[in-house]
Amino acid sequence: MMESREFKLSFFQKHGEKIKNTIVIIILLVISLPIILSYLWLVLNSFASEMKYGIIPTKFTLEHWRFLIESVKGYPNIWQVTLNTFIVAIMVMLLELFITSFAGYALSRYKFRGRKTMLLTILVLHSFPSVSLLVAVYYVLRTLNLINSLWGIILLKVALEIPWGAWIMKGFYDQLPWEIEWAGTVDGYSRIQVFFKVMLPLVRPGMAVTAIFGFLSGWSEFIFINTFILNQQTWTLSRYIKGVIGDFRFVDYGLLTSISLFYMIPTLVFYFFANKYLLQVNITGTKG
Repeated sequence: MMESREFKLSFFQKHGEKIKNTIVIIILLVISLPIILSYLWLVLNSFASEMKYGIIPTKFTLEHWRFLIESVKGYPNIWQVTLNTFIVAIMVMLLELFITSFAGYALSRYKFRGRKTMLLTILVLHSFPSVSLLVAVYYVLRTLNLINSLWGIILLKVALEIPWGAWIMKGFYDQLPWEIEWAGTVDGYSRIQVFFKVMLPLVRPGMAVTAIFGFLSGWSEFIFINTFILNQQTWTLSRYIKGVIGDFRFVDYGLLTSISLFYMIPTLVFYFFANKYLLQVNITGTKG
């Protein structure tokens, strides 16, 4: 009896970690299975002319991908729409990165009256859902003559994403000790030179994370595009897909799934090359 207990204990001591990891992997696979099957259906349906029971492809075709070489009737050219989407995503990323690099540094390093109130206000403002701002934003864009303009969407997205980006950057600046800046000033750098030559290189992971979120935010924007962009030539891919859906009773699922995959590819590629930086994000900062 004692020998069997000792055997069990020794067995779990040797293989306990492997058993735990196996159980975790099985649980994750079970949880992920519906998502995996959904994406698998998306891929199969984009290449299938017929689907048995709606899930099993019986005939394969490339017809659903013809939108890459010729415009779908009633819709703008897909490459013009893709270019519009890239313009929005890249400009949102660059402007947000530029502004939050300075804002995060100021919030981290400068102690001024109302600083804590400002930090709290920034978080509260970011918590508002975009749809609740549509009426107010419409009057602002109309006053600035930016209705039906990609620049209106870009500036709007940047304004809404600055609070989140500033908090991310503040967290990275908070991790850098003051001694690094003091060493820079001892070496003869001005405060501006210390910022550009010393601080920015040390917060590159934070800048990368901010850039990732900015790009994905601009790429996936739909509500403001759907509301304020009326000209088809100024559509982005999210609005293009909404147009293809049209009436849900008459959806061309083959075309819809192929365009959806096309829409996903750039973000998957971007995420593949940049995902390592997401593991380094710190949005809490340090006390003070």
